[in-house]
This record gives sequence, structure tokens and C-alpha cells, in this order.
Amino acid sequence: MIIVICFERVMLMQKRQNFSRKRKAILDAISGTTIHPTAEWVYQALKPEYPDLSLGTVYRNITRFKEDGLIISVGIINGQERFDATVEPHDHFVCEECGAVLDLKDSVLPDSADQQVERRYGVQVASHSLVFRGICPKCMKSRTKN
Repeated sequence: MIIVICFERVMLMQKRQNFSRKRKAILDAISGTTIHPTAEWVYQALKPEYPDLSLGTVYRNITRFKEDGLIISVGIINGQERFDATVEPHDHFVCEECGAVLDLKDSVLPDSADQQVERRYGVQVASHSLVFRGICPKCMKSRTKN
């Protein structure tokens, strides 16, 4: 009886450890790239190292990371939600040809923009996001070659 209980505890501890390792790997995958990955990209990147990883596990952890403020959603681009581990306020540019998402570190809006919106519309602004859409330099360059 004691052996069975000890074995069950060891198995439970191993499951928790694997879960924590996978969770950390998912967050590290998102944090370790500037491409603003999709859940599918994260899954494909980690699957070789974690063969038992499921896409559902990736989605559940991403949801939790968003709720905990560890990552943000950039929005749906080409049918898939994209994520960013840079949670400090910043703007984005989305290429309408290749789907690239670029960080714009220097905001084009003045710091007072939130207060202006609050005064004008009688709301309380918690945050805002600004997304520019157009053609990225890489796609513009390939257009000129053709």
C-alpha cells in the first residue's frame, strides 16, 4: 500500500514538473522571438522537444499568460491571433502582404492621448493599442524587383 501511494505521488510530481516545464517553454518561445507568433507557431516550435505537447495545452497556457499580463494579443492577422511578450505600451505595424508584425517602440501619440479621450468621451481609459497597416520594407523591396 505504501509503495503504491509513493509511486502515485512521484507520478503526480512528475506531471506537475512536466506541466511547469511545458508552461515555461511556451512562455519562453513567445518571449524569445520578435515575430509575434501564433499558437500554432509555438506548438510547432516546441513539439520536437515535447512530443506529448498538445495544441490545446498551448492555447490554455496562452490564455492564462494573457490573463496574468505576461503577454498581450496583437489581434487576428491573416486568420490567426498573434501574441507579444513585450507588454509595455507600444504600437504595431502589420504588413498586409506578408502578415509581418513589427513593434513600433516610439509611440506617435502624445502621452496625453488617454486623458484627451477620457475628457472628450467621458470614459476611463485603462489602456489603448494602435495598429498601423500597410506594406513592410521587405515587401516593398520585393515589389520593386518585379
